[in-house]
This record gives sequence, structure tokens and C-alpha cells, in this order.
Amino acid sequence: MPALIEVRSSVVPADDLKELSSFASGLNEGELRDLLLALTESLSAGFDFTLLDSSTELTPQQAASRLKMSRTHLYKLLESGEIPSHRVGRDRRITGPDLVNFERRRQAERRALAERFARANQIEREAIDELADEL
Repeated sequence: MPALIEVRSSVVPADDLKELSSFASGLNEGELRDLLLALTESLSAGFDFTLLDSSTELTPQQAASRLKMSRTHLYKLLESGEIPSHRVGRDRRITGPDLVNFERRRQAERRALAERFARANQIEREAIDELADEL
């Protein structure tokens, strides 16, 4: 099996997704069933999917491409230790699980920041309404 499989939702026929979903629904409850159902739901919603073998090691260029950032910025993250890496000779490698963990942390931080901004806006609106009521 290749270490990395990419599936673009735009090229998967809707009939195939329905058939896969039907097949998965007929399986006994478990991780495989959950995986197949999540896959069909994601593809049906228009999301592309990447399956990454847990033993996969990526070059900095490959990791930067996956994270949609410049290689320079990725190297800063590697130097700071935000993304763990190891050396193979003089080259760096990033494991697939380390890259996935970084992306999860980054998404959680973005969500938390968005929630803080939303809460700040709500507090500001409430304060303005309260002042307006007093005037």
C-alpha cells in the first residue's frame, strides 16, 4: 500500500459513494464501519481526503505543501520545536502523525481564538445595549 493516498471528492461518482455508504452501514459497529461512514460523509460534503500511513515520513517541502505554508515558515516551526522532526543524514524528516498532531493543535487554537473574538464582540454589544438603555 502506498504511504499516502489522496482522494479528490470531485472525481468520486455519487453512485459509488452511495454504494460504499450502504456497504459500511451493513457492517458490524466498530472502527472500520465508522471510518468508512466518515469517509463517505466527507467526500459527499465535497471535502478531499488524504489517507496517511502512520509510518510515513515527509520532507520539509512535502510537509509545507500539506500544511499550505511556505517552506521557510515550516523551518521556523521545526526550529522552535512546534513540529517535531528528526534528521536523516543532513536532511530533516517529519512523521505523518507529528504533522497530523500539529494540524489538530493549530485548528484547535484557531477555534479558540475565533471563540474569544466572538465572545468579545458579544460583550461589547451587551455593554453598548446597557449604556443605551441607561441613556
